[in-house]
Amino acid sequence: MHGMTTGSPSSDGGTGGGGTERGGAGRGGKAGIGRATRLLTTLAVAALAAGSTASTSSAQEASGGARDTAGAHQHSSGQPREATSPFTGLPAEPAPVLAVKIDNHKDARPHTALEDADITVVEKVEGGLSRLLGIYSSKLPDSLGPVRSARAYNVEQLRMFDRPALSYSGARKGVEDLIEKSTLHARSHDKYPAPYIRGGDNEAPHNLYVHPDELLDTAPEASKSADIGFRFADDAPEGGEPTAQRSVDYGSAETTFDWSKKEDRWLTSFDGAPATSTGGARLGGKTVVVQKVEMPPDDAGTPYEKTVGSGKATVLRDGKAYETTWERPKAESGTTFTLPNGERMPFDRGNVWIVYEEA
Repeated sequence: MHGMTTGSPSSDGGTGGGGTERGGAGRGGKAGIGRATRLLTTLAVAALAAGSTASTSSAQEASGGARDTAGAHQHSSGQPREATSPFTGLPAEPAPVLAVKIDNHKDARPHTALEDADITVVEKVEGGLSRLLGIYSSKLPDSLGPVRSARAYNVEQLRMFDRPALSYSGARKGVEDLIEKSTLHARSHDKYPAPYIRGGDNEAPHNLYVHPDELLDTAPEASKSADIGFRFADDAPEGGEPTAQRSVDYGSAETTFDWSKKEDRWLTSFDGAPATSTGGARLGGKTVVVQKVEMPPDDAGTPYEKTVGSGKATVLRDGKAYETTWERPKAESGTTFTLPNGERMPFDRGNVWIVYEEA
């Protein structure tokens, strides 16, 4: 059982919940949850998180999907098909996009509701450590985190989602100015404390969590999920190199993915230990992208992940590695992944992990 306190003035810093599917009815998980009930709910972090097994359910759902790309499509009879998420290829109506900067320090683990993210991005920060970016749209957990600070490259990086809401603890002044001038709907703990809480077993600054529905209420104009360049198919393409494991090492942090034929997905480990949620669910994804990008230091010495341009990327799916070329012409563009034969690389349906590796 995790103890709770209300928000504190510290800006950097973790409780959490089960995912609510977001379909045509919108954010159905919000109805009937008052603030008093929410506090009691958040106190039962482990129990809530145990019911949040989105990664496993996504793996099960993925087996029956159609072979078309993400979005709303039609059968040959002319009847509309069920809408699918452009982020996972699984059934989901368009919904507001929430990007959350998530702590990945060893003292911040295990994570809460990271398994509910459509896309999880692993990024290099100062000292060779890693930080995570969770993209939420198809599912909204009751709470998630722990939330940490933003970096300058997040502004350019997130433009591919148009104008999403961004949840973060805060940022140094130069970065905060850049974020505030951007088109993102920035909602930091420093300036919008109401959706945030502190609690759990971790010590500050690794104990800041956010209620995503409350945060999105403050950003009603946040853009909805739309095509960002991903393509999905039930079957993997021809070729590919059989691969059991792939790691990316930042110096002081290592992320590893092991193929599990039994679970039909890639299981994630951080620094040699299995990555799990607060409820015990193993984290992982159906598709993993190791995207090689340039990482020049910015004026504060932080690696700046350059996600506009082109480069090489290894895409992992179905126990194989496929060498591709990624391309993103401008910040407003999506990112495409193309096989050597010129065809777009189809991802498997389900959670996607992207790991930036220095080119």
